[in-house]
Amino acid sequence: MSIAQNTLRDRSEKLPSVSDEMLDEILKEHKQLYEDFFEDNAQLSPQSLKQYRSGMKQWFWWVHIKLKDKPMWEMTKRDYLKYRNFLYNHGLSSNAIKFKQSSVSTLCNYIENIYVEEDKRYDTFRNFTRGLPALPNNQVYEKVKVTREEYEYLMTELEDRKDYLGMAWLATAFNVGCRRSEIVQFKTEILDYKTDEDKNYILSHKIRLKGKGLDGKQEEYMINFEALKYMKLWVEKRGYRSEYIFTNQNEEQMAPEWGNKFCSDVLSVLLERRINCHIFKASCITNLLEQGVDVALVSKYVAHHEDVSTTLGFYDLRDFEEEKNKIF
Repeated sequence: MSIAQNTLRDRSEKLPSVSDEMLDEILKEHKQLYEDFFEDNAQLSPQSLKQYRSGMKQWFWWVHIKLKDKPMWEMTKRDYLKYRNFLYNHGLSSNAIKFKQSSVSTLCNYIENIYVEEDKRYDTFRNFTRGLPALPNNQVYEKVKVTREEYEYLMTELEDRKDYLGMAWLATAFNVGCRRSEIVQFKTEILDYKTDEDKNYILSHKIRLKGKGLDGKQEEYMINFEALKYMKLWVEKRGYRSEYIFTNQNEEQMAPEWGNKFCSDVLSVLLERRINCHIFKASCITNLLEQGVDVALVSKYVAHHEDVSTTLGFYDLRDFEEEKNKIF
């Protein structure tokens, strides 16, 4: 099948992961600062905690290797620019660099708010990530929706491989429009929910969406019968009981990152173009809009956005070719 290419830049290599054991090698005061930050910010959401840990580990390890454990209270804007250039030269996207900058900036804000009062060495400390030259945006990957034809092709290929887990994940991502971290939260209890004759969907239990704090924003997802069919097929074929529908080889709740590997190693290969988890939310929304479903309904009940402008600005991939042909 003919597939449009959507790669505008080479995929960057991942930064080496920094383990907890590696943190034992960094400056003692830096490790204490790292631990204090997370002890005092336990109210952050699990996802935020994970991201901040990753970003701060990378920063402290770079300081250990490149700046010979220069103390934070002596750090300058020039030092941080060297780190940002290191990330840029490594091939990270501008968005990835901005996140890493955000994690270090959050740490600096914490120092200004807490440490300055307790440690005289930080008397003159200022957030050294502020006021830096703007980071130029790289060309991002062009967003190309997964069409219904492509979805059916993928489902056929997965069925031939008897990849029932893959079929369940794909059917859920494409039809329900949830994020990778939300897909793995669905519980097997929903397979026993009664279906009303006048409805072509069921409402799930509450799912934690994006949001601050441990609880975050929680809402029910509409699950159509297409997704429900393949959820049931996977649970039937796996042959064991679990609280969750999406489980790993150890019969435990699957990590959201499983979707990344599935998209890169299986779906991208089959479609011969780069596919990531995030494209399915946009594909689901776009396909519904192309069918004429009101954008306000799609935004509220499928995308779970507070504002329609978010749906239209980031998840509407319609090309409007027919409409554009009428302009002149």
